[in-house]
Amino acid sequence: MSIDVKVPAAGESITSANVARWHKKNGDPVKVGEILVTLETDKVSNELEAPAAGTLEILVVEGEEVSIGSVIARIAGEAGAVAPTAVAAPVAPISSPAMVANGVIELKVPAAGESITSANVAKWRKNDGDMVVKGEVLVTLETDKVSNELEAPVSGRLKILTPEGEEVSIGAIIATIDASATATVAPASAPLVTPPPQAVVAPAPAAKAVATPAPAPAPSADAVKPDFSAPVSPVERVVPSVVSEGRTTRKKMSMLRRKIATHLVNAQQTAAILTTFNEVDMSSVMDLRKQVQDDFMKKHGVKLGFMSFFVKAVAQALKDVPSVNGRIDGTDIIENHFYDIGVAIGTEKGLIVPVLRDVDQKSFAQIEKEILDYAKKAKDGKITLEDLTGGVFTISNGGTYGSLLSTPILNPPQSGILGMHTIQQRPVAVNGQVVIRPMMYLALSYDHRLVDGKEAVTFLIRIKDCLESPTRLLLEM
Repeated sequence: MSIDVKVPAAGESITSANVARWHKKNGDPVKVGEILVTLETDKVSNELEAPAAGTLEILVVEGEEVSIGSVIARIAGEAGAVAPTAVAAPVAPISSPAMVANGVIELKVPAAGESITSANVAKWRKNDGDMVVKGEVLVTLETDKVSNELEAPVSGRLKILTPEGEEVSIGAIIATIDASATATVAPASAPLVTPPPQAVVAPAPAAKAVATPAPAPAPSADAVKPDFSAPVSPVERVVPSVVSEGRTTRKKMSMLRRKIATHLVNAQQTAAILTTFNEVDMSSVMDLRKQVQDDFMKKHGVKLGFMSFFVKAVAQALKDVPSVNGRIDGTDIIENHFYDIGVAIGTEKGLIVPVLRDVDQKSFAQIEKEILDYAKKAKDGKITLEDLTGGVFTISNGGTYGSLLSTPILNPPQSGILGMHTIQQRPVAVNGQVVIRPMMYLALSYDHRLVDGKEAVTFLIRIKDCLESPTRLLLEM
């Protein structure tokens, strides 16, 4: 009896996932609860555990994009474990190679879902003419939302046909591997070929005949190299993804960057985005943090940061101006009666917005701990889709990068986003006198179809008031 391992549902808008990495090999024994595979969607990665014990049969190789609910592996029980040959069969299609004449393997761009018709050759990890070993990462391919690493299906000499930066269709041949060339540099692979003749009980002369070709490949390696080096020159002429054109440099935009560009343009085209600005004196927040920081650390084990003040202030402002806590759905207006706030966090893969749930019911300490947990999960690549969905409002802190002023773009379908900026010592008038205060510019971008200018200004002023008189907010600590 065998159990199917299927791709689990990952939200209504997610229809497919990428098989990023198998943690077990085909034919390996697995135990219940062991991590089998890492699946990736748009920005999140999930680890799938073994639902049962038995022998693993991998049906979908790394780098393939499959639809939700697809069977990517099977786990055979003890009875099935005695047939490793049947299990080993699916390993062959790694990278979907195709054998052509004289032991040459074609490396093709694998399928990546029905809606994906092309991929970008982002980076070659090996040079043209290099010897490669089976399982080595050869190239990184990028589609709209995912990047896949293609491994060598066999050992041999690599011949690159498509340079970096080129976009090719699914199924296109981007390289070949001459498997016959392995004998010249990998004598260790010879025993893998010699056992069959020994099993046939070949006579002694035949054994010598098998041994004598060993020196022969040495000159053939030299003969093969010119064959590969001759066609290399046209490839090398186009390999650079960055081309200097006198006083300018031209390079191809990656598919991922094109997708981001499309998303940002769509956000601006599907909403009437307007931005209003104000500034806040951060003196009170900074003084309060200094006063309670030691006691806060001792009691809760985390520092009291700025973000928890902004999160609580936004929650209060959403209660006071409920139109900002809503969204447009066709010809309907959806009013939210909960306060799940997204906080933008920068990662190596890009900006993500994990959501803090029901912040109006949480203390400053709980909020600070959740922000730290999200930052760690983001660094470790453990953010899940559930962490990123369901927010009603977003806070983006460009001040961490030194931004003085910006106009943040909405995170659809939300109707508002707050932009924080760097704190700067500036002269301001206080009670008729000019004093130096730590000031921060605030920017509220909102959907003008739903939120009127008066409501937007009131919302931003409410945040300003909460931050300049934070004592009452901190009572919830």
